[in-house]
Amino acid sequence: MHTRVDILLCSQKSEEELLSVAERIHEALSCLEKTANYYDPASELAVVNRTASVSPVVLSSQLYAMVDLCLEYHEKTSGCFDVTVHSENYNQDTIHSVCLSAEEQSIFYWQPGITINLSGFLKGYALETIRDILHSCSIENALINMGNSSVLALGNHPAGTGWKVNFGNQSETEKTGESQSILLYNECLTTSGNESEGRRHIISPQNGNFVEGLRQIAVVTKNGAVGEILSTALFAAGPEQRETLLASLRPLLVNHFLIGY
Repeated sequence: MHTRVDILLCSQKSEEELLSVAERIHEALSCLEKTANYYDPASELAVVNRTASVSPVVLSSQLYAMVDLCLEYHEKTSGCFDVTVHSENYNQDTIHSVCLSAEEQSIFYWQPGITINLSGFLKGYALETIRDILHSCSIENALINMGNSSVLALGNHPAGTGWKVNFGNQSETEKTGESQSILLYNECLTTSGNESEGRRHIISPQNGNFVEGLRQIAVVTKNGAVGEILSTALFAAGPEQRETLLASLRPLLVNHFLIGY
């Protein structure tokens, strides 16, 4: 993920107890990096990408759950969310060469050159991991901000109901001095897109090219992992397909915002 994480915990617990919670979060995120960091050659995912086309690889329960969810939402987003877009000779059928075995908890690539990249999903999954830790520690009011693009808001700010969160294009905000904001209560806000012309990083599954334009899509959802998937899929989709997805995915969306369109 390689991103800053801001943690704000509101509780009657002692400072020592809250620091212990923060340490648990740090350990969980470090573990997540070791499992699913595409860019770390020592991660479990990197080992899978190197070897799964040779023979089936048994996955940890965590990585299996992540890949399984991503394959499920590839179908639900009509292919607009595709974790295989970084594969060699990629096309829209590449992902169908990824074979998961529920019985063996294993994965196999039917052809060489396939790679799975979970970067467009990992921060949202991390928010849900953090939510579970906070729940186990009986912390009901908290704000977690990962890189200003993935936010989990639990309960209330000490001064009132929910959490007011700013979002939108940072360069445009600096230019106008204005930003959009929303009140979140037990919800996640995830944003996907291009903050500047030189920072393209989302590939369109339709053509295998980077999505151009100084635009972003923000979604509010109950689940951070799902939100990360949906914001990425909606940004990668074309205009007509985006409208179709918004209609079909409406039960999963609390709200959405098109920024720069």
